[in-house]
Amino acid sequence: MKASDVKKGNVVEHDGAVYQVRDIERSAPTARGGNVTFRFTLYSIPGGRKHDLSLRAEDDLTEVDLVRRAANFSYKDDAAFVFMDAEDYTQYVLGPELVGDSAGYIVEDLEGYYVQLIDDVPVALQVPTSVLLTVADTAPELKGGSATKRTKPATLNTGVEIQVPDYISTGEKVWVNTLTGEFAGRA
Repeated sequence: MKASDVKKGNVVEHDGAVYQVRDIERSAPTARGGNVTFRFTLYSIPGGRKHDLSLRAEDDLTEVDLVRRAANFSYKDDAAFVFMDAEDYTQYVLGPELVGDSAGYIVEDLEGYYVQLIDDVPVALQVPTSVLLTVADTAPELKGGSATKRTKPATLNTGVEIQVPDYISTGEKVWVNTLTGEFAGRA
């Protein structure tokens, strides 16, 4: 596939590693005879490490066939997370190296997880944009006449720590934005 044909979301191979294309910037030089270049923002699969790549329009990239399967979290087996395919009930065992920082956003009875496969082998987990978690521990609300919006740290039931508004207390359910790791509202 030519660099000029690559679209956001494509999965490509470069230097023996697999990446998903998150952003593309096209720059056309003003001088005659200059080459159009494409700057790609790539994220490694697995791992999610950012990688920037610049290519000329006619440079080749190999597209990789990535399959996304809707799956539900079943249980934890030692350090691995076991997901079950929502359609054919295939079990996918994802180790901590595949799950990475998403481990804190894996909860039962929540839809929107996708296991990403290359050649039927799980390579990454896509988590929903927001997840519902329970506050396991946070300081009590500070009483006072302050009108400012204060926040405080809270540890959630999966071990994730986020900043929550002062009025949130232990035991409450809260929505967390998985892209930013921030409080997104009371449940």
